[in-house]
Amino acid sequence: MSEPSAFRGVIDFFFNIGMYDVILPFLLVFAIVFAILDKSRIFGTMKIGEEKYPMKNINAVVAFVIAFFVVASAQLVEVLTTVSSHVVILLLASVLFLTLVGSFSKESDEGVFLEGGWKTGFMIVMLIGIILIFLNALNWLELGYNWLKDHWDNQAVSSAILLLFIALVVGVVTRTPTKDSNKKNNK
Repeated sequence: MSEPSAFRGVIDFFFNIGMYDVILPFLLVFAIVFAILDKSRIFGTMKIGEEKYPMKNINAVVAFVIAFFVVASAQLVEVLTTVSSHVVILLLASVLFLTLVGSFSKESDEGVFLEGGWKTGFMIVMLIGIILIFLNALNWLELGYNWLKDHWDNQAVSSAILLLFIALVVGVVTRTPTKDSNKKNNK
């Protein structure tokens, strides 16, 4: 049987040698852990001349070991793969949204930026999206949904949902305005 294309054959070859479930997760975890260790300078610094530099050799070894531990666990690799693919979709959606915002905005030298409530709202939506992605990858979202579905007619669950909704509405209505919103209202 012939292959659909040469590129499909390359993708299948990469899959067979473990590129997607060993090599790429290892590199991703190594890069992220190394960057965090390098930026936070947890293991101290070394002084060369007048400049202080992070301990790159220790950071690299620790990141290497952590990446190997992650790759050794099939469950962690599955969660990492699921989260990565869903975060890419969320990132693509945010880029498309920002493109849409930019197409309806005035052109300026600095470009188009979300400001004020739009920026905060966008960040909250992205945070909720990432939390939901992690919960879904760990199968906790499904467990919570099934529990809620089984207990939906229970008075305690219905009361809790109603109280959360009321607290949200009261919080939005009674929040104190910030200095920025006072300036906008006075104009």
